Amino acid sequence: MDPLANHRQQEIMDALRRAGGSLRVGAIASELNVTSETVRRNLRSLVEGGLVEKMHGGVRLSSTDQDQEQEEGTFKQRFSENIDAKKAIARSVCKLIPDGASLFLDIGSTTAHIADALRERHRLTVVTNSIHVASKLAMRNDNCVYMAGGRLRSHDGGAFGHAAMDFAANFNTDFAVMSSAGITAGQGFALFDLEEAQFSRLILQRAGTRIMAADSSKFGREAPILIGDPTLVDILATDQRPPEDLSTACAEWGISIHTPQT
Repeated sequence: MDPLANHRQQEIMDALRRAGGSLRVGAIASELNVTSETVRRNLRSLVEGGLVEKMHGGVRLSSTDQDQEQEEGTFKQRFSENIDAKKAIARSVCKLIPDGASLFLDIGSTTAHIADALRERHRLTVVTNSIHVASKLAMRNDNCVYMAGGRLRSHDGGAFGHAAMDFAANFNTDFAVMSSAGITAGQGFALFDLEEAQFSRLILQRAGTRIMAADSSKFGREAPILIGDPTLVDILATDQRPPEDLSTACAEWGISIHTPQT
């Protein structure tokens, strides 16, 4: 079982990250408004999964989890990384989406570049959990933007939780455009964050054409939480052809690869 499959465990992980990596058990219980025993019970699974480490009177994020957090960086940092590749992907995806289309857009940094490219489109119906995407496309060219509610995260401007999931489940769209932290031939598409993966799984089920937008730095990169069955993805939009093993896997999954050159 995935050690983050429990919602309470995800809340504990988020609390540790907000606090800089470590907290006493009592402080976690107070922040989450639960008993210390509830915290300890959930911490046992997180310790067994290698996501947190015990220390005297409390816990801290494992070195692996902290490395992943550092690797992912803040939204602003990720938006600026590989910017030429992401802009090229954005232009490529924009060509696939006509005026008047409906689409899901997630919180990825590449997705935010795609939102920039889509500013030239008219009468889009956009469903998103990203304040960055919503602000780029709302009140423009007769677009209709639906922004999910829920808990708004400070580090990336994404709305998550039961409210966001329930809201997104109201829609069926022409397209879903989402991002991935890592893509391998062995596991498919994966993320470092459980809530992001859950949201992506939902929109995969509720869109006509499913587009995964990821630059080539994600090729061969592993992440711990799978987004879903890779056969549900229709298009991989990227800046260059993947290596042979990943290209072969995409063909087996029925995914067509779109680059700026195609």
